[in-house]
Amino acid sequence: MLERLAAEPQRAGLFVDFDGVLAPIVSRPDDAYPPPAALEELQRLVHRYALVAVVSGRAGDDVRRRVGVDGVVSVGSHGLELDSRAGVWRTRIEAFANEADWDDTERKGLAVSFHYRRAEDEAAAVEELENLAERARSVGLKARFGRKVLEVLPPIDANKGTAVRRLLADSNLHRALVAGDDTTDLDAFRALDGLELAVRVAVAADESPPELRASADVVVGSTEEFLALMKTL
Repeated sequence: MLERLAAEPQRAGLFVDFDGVLAPIVSRPDDAYPPPAALEELQRLVHRYALVAVVSGRAGDDVRRRVGVDGVVSVGSHGLELDSRAGVWRTRIEAFANEADWDDTERKGLAVSFHYRRAEDEAAAVEELENLAERARSVGLKARFGRKVLEVLPPIDANKGTAVRRLLADSNLHRALVAGDDTTDLDAFRALDGLELAVRVAVAADESPPELRASADVVVGSTEEFLALMKTL
């Protein structure tokens, strides 16, 4: 499947997550950057493929700053940035973040993440965040857990999958590869259903959900292994 994709790159799109795929997971999200070799591969791939996109839970501007490769499309906030309905929720998301008593908070404009990777007592942190998730839902927001994080988002049907489908449609492409490492990437995996050629790559760490491996066509165990895969494309 990878050979078929690489044989006709101008007919295909590549969609990759940022954290855990391009950039290794680190204890502080602000410290996450792709290694130079990954950026070199993106630079090469953007000249070969019809579309190369980073679809991330981070804000799009943050992704663009960390990637810095001309021609790479960056879509942030799990695809919310491509949905015109999302903007009206920005103020309510910010207000919820302001009211939450949590030290390791990552504000993304259209979403907010509450990290617990550095918590001394992880079980206690999860219990506290579960209460925070219920508070979010009680005021009409969406709340979901990922890799050592609780994310709070607007309650609209926009995700990485809707972003992938829109980008494919805009470019009239019917072949694609998606690479992800977490629960939200499953939406992007499902977005490839029905394509002429679809390759779903799981960068599966111990923290990744079991469904990710089960839904993948290709499984690699680290960002380093994914970089090796990129070099074959």
